[in-house]
Amino acid sequence: MTARRQAQNLLDFIDAAPSPWHAVGVIEQRLQNYGFERLDENSQWQLSSGGRYYVVRDASSLILFVPGQKPLAETGFKILGAHTDSPGLRVKPNPLMHSDNLLRLAVEVYGGPILATFTDRDLSLAGRLAYQEDDGSVSSCLLNFPQALLRLPNLAIHMNRAVNEDGLKLNKQTELAAIFAAYAEQQLPPTYFQVLLERASGIKAEQILSWELNLYDTQKGSFWGAEQEFIANSQLDNLASCHAGLTALLDETILNSDASLVCAFFDHEEIGSESKQGAAGSFLPDVLQRIVGNVDQQPDAWQRVIANSFMISADMAHAYQPNYPAAYEPGHKISMNQGPVIKVNANHRYATDCLSEAQFISYCRQADVPYQKYSHRGDLPCGSTIGPIASAKLGIRTVDVGNPMWAMHSIRESAGVQDHHYMIRVLSCFFRS
Repeated sequence: MTARRQAQNLLDFIDAAPSPWHAVGVIEQRLQNYGFERLDENSQWQLSSGGRYYVVRDASSLILFVPGQKPLAETGFKILGAHTDSPGLRVKPNPLMHSDNLLRLAVEVYGGPILATFTDRDLSLAGRLAYQEDDGSVSSCLLNFPQALLRLPNLAIHMNRAVNEDGLKLNKQTELAAIFAAYAEQQLPPTYFQVLLERASGIKAEQILSWELNLYDTQKGSFWGAEQEFIANSQLDNLASCHAGLTALLDETILNSDASLVCAFFDHEEIGSESKQGAAGSFLPDVLQRIVGNVDQQPDAWQRVIANSFMISADMAHAYQPNYPAAYEPGHKISMNQGPVIKVNANHRYATDCLSEAQFISYCRQADVPYQKYSHRGDLPCGSTIGPIASAKLGIRTVDVGNPMWAMHSIRESAGVQDHHYMIRVLSCFFRS
């Protein structure tokens, strides 16, 4: 598949996944097209070599795996880890704010978004809602408003004369309520928001119990640049890594591998991963231990498998932006469309060590893919990934990598067309080797 077609598939994937719950839904649909079987955590598992399986926890994290043909203790697991969530704005439980003949939605900041980028965009809502069935049980469903529904209008420069000198600063409590509707008081029913949810979901308002909704940008992904060599969309961090891993693994020659293959896509990375479905939770250890228990009954099987395993933590990386040279480490300027980035940090904010770095370089060379190395400025705080968290929890050697991008945590991020192709190639080599 050409690099441009892979990039277009990525944009389509992101456009279909305006929330982490939708991302898991899109991944699940694709897995079913490849004959994967969904397993329930509360059921007994019967696994077979070469079988195709996946597990979903709380609708926003998913682990897929293929037990290999060779003994697991010999090959270990080959794991690709990424995350489904992105920073942004989430709707509060009692969201309606009405004053001055305007209806606004109260929101809460999720993670660390660049708040200014959410202004003057065509925003809408997506996520999931929980409702009561006729028999009294609780179910959930996805919800998406495809039309532009909300907006955060900027304050005119006439009223904020210093905005171009001081930057746009938004108070998280008082200046992020998104404008939703104009109304006359007598036209506004007290359950207006529930009625809106009812229209979108087809579920009666009185059955709706709760929801988790995020704001998202309705603008579709696009190519840009003189040679159309770049892409722009929301959630490139980190749905691009999820898409690359999924695309690499879903190859019939790879699915019949001798080794046992795993893709783990976690929610809540952007807020520290401390949740039941996050990388700091029990999800990945639970799944891996059940796999080992199904295929190897030796008393030290788990330890031998883990000792032979390797994990690639794939998250996006900071490409050099020449308008801001002071923000970067001078010897580690990462370029767009020049290959995947190996991320290194002496304080282990990234899980990379000398040997895991060398192993990833070996995969790049086998795949004929260029690679780059990134280190953060010493006087700026360094971000982190699921890599150190999962590596410490499991004891698996791990490398942190990612593709270069601009405007990380903006509502409109940019990345390179060729880089996505390169990442798919090197991950294919990892799974196949």
